[in-house]
Amino acid sequence: MKSYLLGVWNAIDPVYYNLTRLHYVPDTEQRNTLFRVRLTTYRGVSVVLSDGTLIKKGDLLIKIHLHNVRMINELQSTTSEVKKAVFIYHMVKRSLPRLANYVESNYGNKNIKGIIGITTLYRGASRLGFEVFPIKNRYYRFFKKSTFIPINLLANTIDDSTPVYLFMSKSNLVKRYTL
Repeated sequence: MKSYLLGVWNAIDPVYYNLTRLHYVPDTEQRNTLFRVRLTTYRGVSVVLSDGTLIKKGDLLIKIHLHNVRMINELQSTTSEVKKAVFIYHMVKRSLPRLANYVESNYGNKNIKGIIGITTLYRGASRLGFEVFPIKNRYYRFFKKSTFIPINLLANTIDDSTPVYLFMSKSNLVKRYTL
């Protein structure tokens, strides 16, 4: 049943990709990394990052999306939750330098404040340079949590975590990860 649902998701994903204005972040071999991104206007409450960057309503950010269907396909044979977590951590870590170069080359002269993601996979994110902030709006938090249910079912993951915002300032991203 899960392989059937994964097949359906593989078929629907290109449509989702086109409707959401996402762009792949390519790696050096011109394959795609785990990240798909788009420019977004922040609509949450103001946050101050550790480097002093203030992100407030209306600021331009790069929204990062993990390519979940690709990640689930690659993790299909892994049964250990620890191995899955380590694998995802290293996939994200390998993709961040490409993201930094992509942001610099495509959005270097724009008023981009940083990058943002929404996830339940935030353990270890601080080691990568991300800062974790709760989603204050309870309706949006509930909506995001409900959208993660199918992903968790297909990934054989029991994750009852509350979704959070992950932020990294553009300057921190470029400083830490530019090749």
